[in-house]
Amino acid sequence: MQFSESWLRTLVNPSLSSEELSHLLTMAGLEVEEMTSVAPAFDKVVVAQVLSKEKHPDADRLNVLTVNVGQTEPLTIVCGAGNVSVGMKAPCALVGARLPGIEIKQAKVRGVASFGMMCSEKELGLAETSDGLMVLAEDALVGQSIREYLDLNDHLITLKLTPNRSDCLSLNGIAREVAALTGAAMQAFPQATFKQTGKESRKIKLAAAAACPRYTGRVISGVNAKATTPAWMVQRLQRCGLRSISALVDVTNYVLLELGQPLHAFDLNKLNGDIDVRFARAGEKLKLLNEQTVDLQDDMLVIADGKGPVALAGVMGGADSAVDDATTDIFLESAFFVPSVIVGKSRRLGFGSDSSYRFERGVDFAATQLALDRATQLILDICGGQAGAMVEVQGELPVRHAVKLRTSRVHRVLGIALQEAEIALILNRLGMAYQQTGEEFSVTPPSYRFDIAIEEDLIEEVARVHGYEKIEPAPIQARMSILPLVEAERPLAKLRQNMVLRDYQETINYSFVEAEWERDLCGNSAPIALKNPIASQMSVMRSSLLGGLIAALRTNLARKQPRVRLFEIGGCFAAEAGSYAQDERLAGLAYGGAVAEQWGVAGRNVDFYDVKGDVEAIFAPRTLTFQVAEHPASHPGRSARILLEGRAIGWIGELHPQWQQQYDLPQAVVWFEIELAALIQSGVPRLQNISRFPPVRRDVAVLVDENVTVQSLVDVMRAEQVPNVVEVALFDVYRGKGVEQGKKSLAFRVLLQDTQKTLMDAEIEEKMSRLVAALQRQGAQLRV
Repeated sequence: MQFSESWLRTLVNPSLSSEELSHLLTMAGLEVEEMTSVAPAFDKVVVAQVLSKEKHPDADRLNVLTVNVGQTEPLTIVCGAGNVSVGMKAPCALVGARLPGIEIKQAKVRGVASFGMMCSEKELGLAETSDGLMVLAEDALVGQSIREYLDLNDHLITLKLTPNRSDCLSLNGIAREVAALTGAAMQAFPQATFKQTGKESRKIKLAAAAACPRYTGRVISGVNAKATTPAWMVQRLQRCGLRSISALVDVTNYVLLELGQPLHAFDLNKLNGDIDVRFARAGEKLKLLNEQTVDLQDDMLVIADGKGPVALAGVMGGADSAVDDATTDIFLESAFFVPSVIVGKSRRLGFGSDSSYRFERGVDFAATQLALDRATQLILDICGGQAGAMVEVQGELPVRHAVKLRTSRVHRVLGIALQEAEIALILNRLGMAYQQTGEEFSVTPPSYRFDIAIEEDLIEEVARVHGYEKIEPAPIQARMSILPLVEAERPLAKLRQNMVLRDYQETINYSFVEAEWERDLCGNSAPIALKNPIASQMSVMRSSLLGGLIAALRTNLARKQPRVRLFEIGGCFAAEAGSYAQDERLAGLAYGGAVAEQWGVAGRNVDFYDVKGDVEAIFAPRTLTFQVAEHPASHPGRSARILLEGRAIGWIGELHPQWQQQYDLPQAVVWFEIELAALIQSGVPRLQNISRFPPVRRDVAVLVDENVTVQSLVDVMRAEQVPNVVEVALFDVYRGKGVEQGKKSLAFRVLLQDTQKTLMDAEIEEKMSRLVAALQRQGAQLRV
C-alpha cells in the first residue's frame, strides 16, 4: 500500500524523522518496501504573481514581466511561456535557486536583464512534460515557498503488508499502529456534523445474511455531480496511487484510503425497487465498471434491485447503475462482507480491485456506519444535497473470542522478562480490551484485527510493540549431548560426497511436476493431483525424480554445457489404499562424454556400463545384481532392474529414443533411480585378516547360448561357495571365427587366496573343477 507521509502526520505525528519512521514500521512487521520524495531537491522557489506583461523589444516569443515575489520591490523577468497572463500566480525561481539540472543566475536575455525564472512542472521536476507555466490557485500566498505551499517535502511510503494485516490497509490503521509503537497521541477523527434533511430511502433485504452480516445505506438527493474535487483531496488521492475521477467517486476512494472501508455510490434513478443482497442466479450477467460483462455463478454474492444484479458485492459496481455527470440522487452503500465469500472471485474473473483486496482480507465490521457518515459529510461539503436516514440491516456479526495470554509464556517464548504492567500497557496501546487475573490476561481482539486467534499471536504483538531490537540475544542454557551416529547407516552427507566424487552435481527440484512427465516417463496415468497448483505445469505430485533431472539437463544444454552429470535426493509420492505414501530416493543421470575432454583419453559418449559402474561404486562393498526388465522411460533393450540381495531396489537404463526426441536431447541419456533406504543401510564393517600369501589367478572360458546372461553364470559360481575363491569376474566376450552361430564365448577371471598358506596346484585344480562343473550344469561348454 502506498500512502503520503504528510497525510499520516495529520493523524499522528511522532517526533521521528522520515527515515526513523520507516525503520520503525519495518521493524514492527510493516515492511517499508520503498520511500521516495514527491519532488526532487530544489530551493529558493516561491509563489509569484504577474503584475504586468510587455512584449520583448527584440524577440517576438518573449515577454518582459513584472513579478511580485513577496519582496520589497517587484522583479523583472523575461519569460517565453505561452500561457503567462497578468494576475496569474505561478512558481518563480529566484536568483541563486538550484533546480534539477540548472542553477538560476541573473542574466541578460536579448539585452533585457532577467532576475529569475518563471517555472513549469517540468522545470521543477514534477512532470515529464508541460505546456506552460504551472498555474497556482488564486488563494496561494505570494512569497511563500513553493515546497511549503505544495507540500513537496512529503514522502511516498510503500508498505509490503502480509495478508493477515488488513487493518493497515488504511491511513487510519497505519496511524493507529504508529501511535501504538511510539506512544504518540492520535488525532481525534472528525465527527460528522450533517443533519438529516432528506426524506428518501431504500429498503434493504438480506437474502444472504450469512455472507453479508451488515449492510448500511443512505440516499443523498440533490447532489451536484459536476462539482470540482478539492485540490487537497486530489493531491492525497494521487499520492496514494489513485487518479481523480469525479467528486462522488473521489469521496468514496478517499474514505477507502482513510478508513479502509470500501464504499459504492449508485445512481438512485437507475435503481429499480429495493436493494437485495443475495447470491447470483443461473444465467444472470452483469456489466461491470471496467466494461467487462461477466457470467455470474451461484457462489458470487451480488447487490440486486427489482430487475437483477447491479453490483458484484465486494468486487466492483455495475456500469448500468454507475454515477455520472447527470446524477442528482445517489444511494451510498457501506457494508461488511464475509472474507471467505469474496476471496478468489476477482482472480477467477481475471481482474482485481481495491475493494476486493480489502474485503478478501477482512474489513472492520464496526466501522461500517462511521465510513458511511464520513463519506456523507464529505459529499455534502463538496457536492451539496440532502442526506436521508441511514438504513441498516444486520445479521450475525463475527464473534471476537477472548484469547488467553500468560506472562510466563511471554517470557518463555521471547526470552525476556516483561512485567504484567508492561504487557498491560502494550495491550492498551493496541486498543485491546482485556481482563487480568494475576499473571494471566484474557484479551478480546478489536473488530479490525482478524489475525488475533491464539496466544502466540498476542505474544507476537507484545514483541512488536516492545521492539524486536530491544530483545537482547542470550546465551543458550541447556543440557547438550551428542546424538548417536548409527554405524550401520551411511549419513546422507557421506552419500552426497560419494556422488560428487563420481563427478555428479546435486540438483533440487519441486515435488510438483507436469502430468505429462508422469504419463510419459513413469507410465502413471493417475498421479496424485493438486487441488490448488501454483502453476499449470506443476499440477501433480511426482512418483519419480527423473522428470526434474531431465528438465535440469535441458536447462544446462540450453546454456551450452556439453557434459552433464546430475543427481537428486528427494521424496516421491504414490496413492495407496485410500491414503498416500512417500519414499525417499536417489536418482541420477549422465549425458555427453564419459570423461571430460582431454588429450590423454580418446573421447567417447557415456554408456549404460559407465553409469552401472557408478551405481555399483556407491553400493560397494555390497554386491548388486541387474535383471533385464522394461521401464516406460527406458530403451527396451537397455533397461534393467537393480537388485540387492534378491530384492528390487531401483532401475537403470538408457532413455527411450521417443522421449529423447520429444525432449530435444541430441544424445542418449543414461539414468538410474534407487531407494534411499537401501543405500543408507551399509552394514557394520567386519574385520578380516589380510593374507600374506599371493593370490592365484585362473581363467576359465566357456561357450553358452546367446540368451544366457553373464549374471546367471556368475551367480551359479558364487552359489557354490568354493573355499578360498575371493573373486569371480568376466573379462572377455567373444563372437566370431571359431564360435558357431547363436553362441558366445565368455571368459571369467577367478582369484583364489588363503590367509594361512600358499595354495597348492592340487587344491587349486579341485576348486576350479567345482566351478567348471557348476557352469556345465547350466549348459556351458568348456572352451579349450
